[in-house]
Parts: sequence; C-alpha cells; structure tokens
Amino acid sequence: MSERERQVKLREERNGRDSRHLWAWVDAQGRLHVDGQDLGPSTATVSSDGEYEWFQTIAAEHVPRLIGLLGGKPGNDLLDLLEARWTGARAADFEKLLRESGIPVERVTF
Repeated sequence: MSERERQVKLREERNGRDSRHLWAWVDAQGRLHVDGQDLGPSTATVSSDGEYEWFQTIAAEHVPRLIGLLGGKPGNDLLDLLEARWTGARAADFEKLLRESGIPVERVTF
C-alpha cells in the first residue's frame, strides 16, 4: 500500500488558461497533508514559469483540534469530514480556517 492510499480532492477549478488544485491526505503517522498546485498566467505574481505548488503538513497532535474546528467530533475521520463539508467553493473557507486557527502548519512552496 502506498502512504497516500486515500486522497480527497478539495478543489479542482479551471478558468481559461488557469487551473487551481488542492488535495488532502493523511500519512501513516496521522499527519494531515494539504497539497496545492496553481497553473497558468495568474501565477505570475509568485512564479515566473506559470506553476506554483505548496505542501502543508499539520502534525498528528493537532488533528483532533482541527477536527473540532471543522465541525467534527472526537473519533470522526478527518478525510471524511473534509470530503463532506470542505470541498469545491468551501475549500477556500477551509484554507482560511486553517490560517486563522493558530494550529502550527509546516509549509513548503515551489
């Protein structure tokens, strides 16, 4: 089995030559990964090659708090919760909630 056995697509948007993608998955250690990729001319402010990627990781110890902030209860599956309530247009709300939560997020951009 691969580490990324289950992945939830939070966003897949297309607008002309631009596209925006966001996925979530949980690794074997229980850490949440939120990976994004934007492609197209709109990335010009952050990327000279038309592609912007980022990878965020939330430590397993913070996942229970995040589940609560997302409207879940102890024992809820994080990916089920994200898939049911935080995809499509709500993906931006999820990103905002994560930024404003105070939960430590390790972020790497390319």
